[in-house]
Amino acid sequence: MARRALILVEATRSNGLLYIQAAQRLSLHPFALSADPTQYDYLEAEGVEAIRVDTDNLDALIRECARIGETYDLAGITSPHESFYATVGKLCRHFNLPGPNPGAIERCCDKFVQRQFLGETGIPIPAYRVVANATEVEGAAADIGLPVVVKPVVGYGSTGVRLCRNVDELVDHTTFLLGGKHIWRSSPRILVEEFAQGPLYVANLMGNETIAITGYEFGPLPHFVVRECTCPAPLTYDEHQRIADISVSCLRALGLGWGPSNIEFRWTKLGPVVIEVNPRMAGGDPELIQLSYGVDLVTEHIKLVIGEEWDLRKRHSQTVTSRCLVPDRDGILDWVDGGSQAAAVPGVVQVKFVVEPKTPIVRKGDYRDYIGHVIAVSRSHAQTEEILQRAVDLIGWSITRFPTEQSQSRTSKQAPRDSPSESR
Repeated sequence: MARRALILVEATRSNGLLYIQAAQRLSLHPFALSADPTQYDYLEAEGVEAIRVDTDNLDALIRECARIGETYDLAGITSPHESFYATVGKLCRHFNLPGPNPGAIERCCDKFVQRQFLGETGIPIPAYRVVANATEVEGAAADIGLPVVVKPVVGYGSTGVRLCRNVDELVDHTTFLLGGKHIWRSSPRILVEEFAQGPLYVANLMGNETIAITGYEFGPLPHFVVRECTCPAPLTYDEHQRIADISVSCLRALGLGWGPSNIEFRWTKLGPVVIEVNPRMAGGDPELIQLSYGVDLVTEHIKLVIGEEWDLRKRHSQTVTSRCLVPDRDGILDWVDGGSQAAAVPGVVQVKFVVEPKTPIVRKGDYRDYIGHVIAVSRSHAQTEEILQRAVDLIGWSITRFPTEQSQSRTSKQAPRDSPSESR
């Protein structure tokens, strides 16, 4: 009998490894199809067979999947990466496998189209305009009223997303987006939307069921870089239910409801406002949910993908908080220390660094900025936060600023003894 194969189309830095490990626990043979497999260092470490292929080419993917199917039982195809999830749906239909509705995924991944569908059904969303050039950006901001959030119509992970509080910031960010520095995966279109102010919550769903709601905190504006997330979010029963009810309405409006999704809300003075619906798992949240409730969303998603029955029952309830370690300047990371001491603090379940010493740090104002995280768990929010702070205080690092052109010419002969650096 041929061994069963699970095909992953691209992966992610956050959830990709979880999918590989879950597939192996389910006795599946994982294959990774990627335009550049070397960007996922865990593939080699896990002994995963990686195949280099143009993942933007559906026909090329069909050929590779068919080739794998010649020697393996093709059990399922999926991806933790939002940009390729609609393609996954098309592959699943081609091979008659369980999968998401590609049309619904494409609707959802276009933030302008998504908002049209949500708005038509009366779901609370921020005021918005879609524009294509700098003049239209300024006009849309004037119509909505500053401050506004400016973002690409297609994208994820807060890439290219900025809060523009005045005209200068608006011009600066528009120039960044349209001046060749931002990489567009589709034709350049910009969404200008009202800044909905209030705490941010993310509803994590499987099918039409809300499994958990996570609370998020961001670093300094104008960027939206996550600094901390807590599961479950500190909500009352009524607040939780209100978010869960609107979440189901969002899925219904967009034709979603198969597999994982996550929905971002801001709780404003008028109540919950939907910021985005994402047809995938939130990066990092599956680990928090498993620690908090004992539900392994990645494993249960794979079960759905291969046609098996999932189990979403909660086994326990704990409060879990993850603190992201984010530098506040660019430069060379000299050293990071204190990880083992932080990991030894009772209640700390993970300390992880994703950047090695001597690595250049160039902040981009999105999910790529963080250099590591610490996760703590206990029975209460207050206790978890106390544990987390105790651990984070034990961690330190130093970053030496990039030299200027003038200092580069001086230091080519001898490095300065007192380089300006960030230490903590």
